[in-house]
Amino acid sequence: MDAIVKSFPNRADADTTLEQQPRPTQVEVEAAVRVLLRWTGDNPDREGLVDTPKRVAKAYREMFSGYDQDPFEELGRTFEEVAGYDDLVLIRDIPFHSHCEHHMVPIIGKAHVGYLPDGKVVGLSKIARVVDIFAHRLQTQEAMTAQIAGVIQDALTPRGVAVVIEAEHMCMAMRGIKKSGSSTMTSTFTGAFRDHPEEQARFLMSLRDFRAP
Repeated sequence: MDAIVKSFPNRADADTTLEQQPRPTQVEVEAAVRVLLRWTGDNPDREGLVDTPKRVAKAYREMFSGYDQDPFEELGRTFEEVAGYDDLVLIRDIPFHSHCEHHMVPIIGKAHVGYLPDGKVVGLSKIARVVDIFAHRLQTQEAMTAQIAGVIQDALTPRGVAVVIEAEHMCMAMRGIKKSGSSTMTSTFTGAFRDHPEEQARFLMSLRDFRAP
């Protein structure tokens, strides 16, 4: 977890807390779910709910598996035989499911990631894997966007990284204002994409051109 903490100091406190406090046991987790079931007004001992605590614990282990993975290590293997290629690499429409850290309800969206290589590239599936690692944590969309860009910049040292995320937040659709169908867009740009408006415009135009019929 050291690489994660060093790369993202704004998450260091949370990561340190996880390291200092042991995770609850399976029994403790299932007991907590039973309390929530009772709090909703239902009976955790009825047939349809009796195995729900076990299922929820298993589902949470999968949905929040990103805490056990290091995105920096995922980008560790790079390829330098790129035949001189140094132009935009763009991976578009990477689907993801995450969870809002404020209400623990789903965030469903797509990530678009581009970078300008500086002598080395990484397997395209690794970029999608990095998106998944950060998505499988409690998140805000803004933080997740910056985290993806930051770890790619740190691991690959490219000339620039561009990340755009479009997502629907169930905390807006299911509760509160209840505006189903609304989406949120966030972006982070580093290096040439941040310092040269024409590179940023080219990245955004490439996204638009991909979508053209």
